Amino acid sequence: MTPAMTSRGLVKAAIQLRVPDRLPVNQPELGVSDLWGANPKAAASFRPAADGQDEWGCLWAHTDMENMGQPKGHPLETIPDDLSRTAFPDYDDESRWTEMGARAEQGRAAGKYVMAAIFMVLFERMHSLHGFENTLCDLLTDRPAMERLADHIVKVHLDYVRNVSSRFGDRIDAITMTDDWGTQQAAFISFDLWADFFLPRYKRLFDTMHAAGYDVWVHSCGRINEVIEGYIRAGVDVVNVQQPRALGIPEIGNRYGGRITFETLADIQATLPGGDRRRIDADVEELMTHWARPDGGLVFSDYGDNAAIGVRDPETKRYMYAQFSRWSEKLYGRALPEPA
Repeated sequence: MTPAMTSRGLVKAAIQLRVPDRLPVNQPELGVSDLWGANPKAAASFRPAADGQDEWGCLWAHTDMENMGQPKGHPLETIPDDLSRTAFPDYDDESRWTEMGARAEQGRAAGKYVMAAIFMVLFERMHSLHGFENTLCDLLTDRPAMERLADHIVKVHLDYVRNVSSRFGDRIDAITMTDDWGTQQAAFISFDLWADFFLPRYKRLFDTMHAAGYDVWVHSCGRINEVIEGYIRAGVDVVNVQQPRALGIPEIGNRYGGRITFETLADIQATLPGGDRRRIDADVEELMTHWARPDGGLVFSDYGDNAAIGVRDPETKRYMYAQFSRWSEKLYGRALPEPA
């Protein structure tokens, strides 16, 4: 057997459809991951004005369930004409970057695929600042205000990309980000509005990432069947979807297989909470049949909060891992590494 690819090599091969020698995997809970995170810190000067305030000025609330919470205080319920004086992260601040280089070097030395992250890249940040209902309404009733807000957010994140590129260059392989777009039935807005308003802004941001040499990864929850087409047009390389049953696995494979790489797992709502092994088998078989390809196209990932999705038996994920490993060997010739 030929020598195994490095983690970085096989993730790149999966994304570029160049035949990885096994399925790329990101399962840190089981001690196995081909991916490696390297991210900036909050600015040393940042002092929240209230508990739960982030650097954008949003106030986060939490329930008894341990999770990330959600924004409940929206600092820009009214959008000013000039956003330059509003709170936002300053990515030129040197204090943010003091540890990221060493972290990136660790990942590169270990042969990993190294990723920087943006939390809430556009739509999520818009409604965390302006309020969810306000944002949906004003996309239709106050387009100029929404354009000012969206362009301000894009500018901040372009500054992020510029800093990552100038400071770390090719020590970073990708930038990953979040933007949830759907309910269980459909996206929050029509695809026509999405394509008109969001597509050109995403494309500007993703083109800049590609010009810096970075792959583009986006996480998005819900039934985002049409949005995936928009992501492809905008230049997304990998889409992270964790509710594949909500989308329809064969449908998505037929529409988008070979056009974008999927980062996924057995469905976190319909399958994993119950722990039914027959349903896990069915999910894995459909994903590896319709979304994975013999030349790549899929990364087996995880949802890192078992309590939040109702997975109480740790053997559930071990069983899922074993099934993906069996399919990895069948499709690519190598099983996944043994879990810790």
